[in-house]
Amino acid sequence: MFGLGMGELLVVLLVVLVFFGGSRLPKLGSSIGEAINNFKKGMKEGADADKKDGPKT
Repeated sequence: MFGLGMGELLVVLLVVLVFFGGSRLPKLGSSIGEAINNFKKGMKEGADADKKDGPKT
């Protein structure tokens, strides 16, 4: 995964935990998940609009 080993992932997780705190991690996770879903939805809508409009010349 991105060239990171288990030790590096644990260090990153520890830094995130210290930086954001344990109580804010669930909110952060849901916000990131919602942002990813909205991004995917926007990409799909853009692709659908391109198919509907046809090729641009």
